[in-house]
Amino acid sequence: MTEKILILDFGSQYTQLIARTVREANVYCEIIPYNASIVYETGLKGIILGGSPFFG
Repeated sequence: MTEKILILDFGSQYTQLIARTVREANVYCEIIPYNASIVYETGLKGIILGGSPFFG
């Protein structure tokens, strides 16, 4: 079982930087659009919301 983090991309310019930082901690992560369906599977440990000034 692999631990996994999802990053929901709301258009933040730092989304790729967040993903790189998570991967450097040896945790698998995926970036998906904010309006995509989330599949809750075993191993999913958390969700990071990559914000944007347009949704504030």
